[in-house]
Amino acid sequence: MSTVTTNPVMLYTEQTPNPESLKFVTNKMLYRGTADFRERELADEWSPLASTLFDFPYVKGVYICNNFVTITKEFNYSWEDLMLKLKEYIKGYVEEGKDVLKEGFTEAMAEIEKEKGVGYEYSEDEAELVVKIKELIDTYVKPAVEMDGGNIEFKSFKEGIVTVILQGSCSGCPSSTVTLKSGIEGMLKRMVPEVTEVVSEMG
Repeated sequence: MSTVTTNPVMLYTEQTPNPESLKFVTNKMLYRGTADFRERELADEWSPLASTLFDFPYVKGVYICNNFVTITKEFNYSWEDLMLKLKEYIKGYVEEGKDVLKEGFTEAMAEIEKEKGVGYEYSEDEAELVVKIKELIDTYVKPAVEMDGGNIEFKSFKEGIVTVILQGSCSGCPSSTVTLKSGIEGMLKRMVPEVTEVVSEMG
């Protein structure tokens, strides 16, 4: 009779550029995709993990992506007091194999995305540019931003202005404006001359 051995859950923390956000990285895949919870209501509806994390009075936001959870705390608390508690809690939760996200979350978010998405149709030329802009963001920007515990999504392109949505640790991060302007805007302007500016919205 063979016994099933489960790999122990390893968990470590990583700083993010946002002093209020900390990345908790595990050796298990939690969710293939991005799940951003800024408020409790959405978490209660879709993520048992995020919902229980909101029970901690100092948790302000929970962002789940691949094998990590980025937690944004209320600014009047210090990480020294919280880090260990959260680390142990997330480790225990993952070890017990509890649900991280409910079935249907991806589809529900895709629907919301569609509704929030493009409010007008792109002309043929613009549509080609949008594909190019999206590809550049997905290829060059997303991986770097994910390493910092955040996410960036293309929202729209209008009259030369690209609007992106910042999630996870990028949201409200002091250095995200610098990254946006010097890094992303610079690159897009070089690669797509039609782009005049990049602006961000919080996801």
